Parts: sequence; structure tokens; C-alpha cells
Amino acid sequence: MSFNSQNPFLNNKSFSSAVSRKDEVHNATLIDHNQEMTLAGTINKSIILFLLLTASALVIWWMAFNGMNPIVPAIGGAVVGLVLVLISAFKPQYSPYLAPGYALFEGLFIGGISAIFETMYPGIVIQAVGATFVTFMVCLGLYKYKIVKVTEQFKSVVVAATLAIATYYLISWLFSMFTSFVPVHHGNSMMSIGISVFVIVIAALNLFLDFDRIEKGTEQKMPKYMEWYGAMGLMITLVWLYIEFLRLLSKLNSKN
Repeated sequence: MSFNSQNPFLNNKSFSSAVSRKDEVHNATLIDHNQEMTLAGTINKSIILFLLLTASALVIWWMAFNGMNPIVPAIGGAVVGLVLVLISAFKPQYSPYLAPGYALFEGLFIGGISAIFETMYPGIVIQAVGATFVTFMVCLGLYKYKIVKVTEQFKSVVVAATLAIATYYLISWLFSMFTSFVPVHHGNSMMSIGISVFVIVIAALNLFLDFDRIEKGTEQKMPKYMEWYGAMGLMITLVWLYIEFLRLLSKLNSKN
């Protein structure tokens, strides 16, 4: 069985379908190399999405610290962002239009959540941003220099752990919605902190799968729109990692 990135934007089905469409075009006519997915193009798209997300987050951040309640834009951004994610997962060819929209709306969510955490624990946002950036650079370096190799066994372990986390979060959320159950990952107990550390490690390991999937996509010369698709998937993992760092740091700060 072949395991690929659990990130919905970097899964095997979407990339395989893109390869199939490309092969069909190859059989009919020659393809302009400028219309093929490249690593440089994906990096550029990732930077664009990051800048859009940051700009959107800063707007909400500024508004929040000028008296506006950030909860509404945060929830709205999260909902619209999720919708765009689902559409792109099934229609990756629309990624050049959906990816920028996702970055803007996800920025509303990130900005709102960050403002809330910053109000509770001053200085926590810059710590979470720094931790996310350092983790990304370390993982990228380890992948680039082949210190960590993405084997099938590596993929299977990361995917299984990611599915376990998603299932646990879903069940905990449902129980807390309809009962007085308090999930074990809430609070600042040592077990709760340990769970946050574990989730951060798994989120970081997902970066390796994302790097590998993007690299494979460029090697297979997928269609140009897959640059946006790959960049969007990578951004999803980074947002997840950032949120988990916020959660961990808030638990540590609440102990002081």
C-alpha cells in the first residue's frame, strides 16, 4: 500500500489525476515547458500565499487591538477557508484562483486567533512565529541534504499518526459539545503539554511528506496550476504547525 501526504492538497489521487491529464495532452500535441510545474514556481507561489496570509492577518490584528472583536472574522475566515480547501481538493485546476482566496481568508483566522492569544499571553505570537519558522527551516534542511529520507515506512507512520490525531480531535470535540467531558489535551497538565509536543512533532513530519510530494510533482512535470496546489498544501501544514505552537506556548505560559 502506498502512503502519501495526509495533507488533502498533496495526496496521491490529486497528483496522479494531474499526471493523467498531462499524459493525455502529450499524446495529442507538444506541451510548452513553461506550462509545467517547477520547483522555483512552487516556491514563488508559496511566498505569494504567505504574503497574502500575513497581510490579511495584520489587518485583523490591527483592528482587534483597536477595539474590534476578532472572534467573528476568525470564525468566518476559518469556515470560508475550509470551503476553499474542499473545493480545491476535488478541483485542483482551480487552485490559481482558490489558493490566493484561501490565504486571505485563512489570514483572517490566523490574525483573529493570534490577537486573542496575544491579549492573554503578551509576546506569545512572536514566539510561535519564530518556532514555526525555525521548524520549517530545520525540516527543509534535513530534507534537502537527505538527512531524513521519505521512505514508504516513514510515510506510513506519519500518515497513521496524523489520522490518529485527527480522529482524537474530532471525538473530543463531539464529546465536549454534547457532554461535560473535558478533553485531556485541554489545560496545562504534563499530559496535555506532552500531547501538544507530540502533535507538533507529527505536524513537522508532515512537512517532509509535503516537500517530497512537491518534488515528485516537479519531476513528473505536472501542469502549471499544480504549483498553486502544492503551495496551498504546504501553507495548510504551516498554519497547523503555527496553531499547535500557540497552544503549547499558552499551556507553558499559564503555568507561570
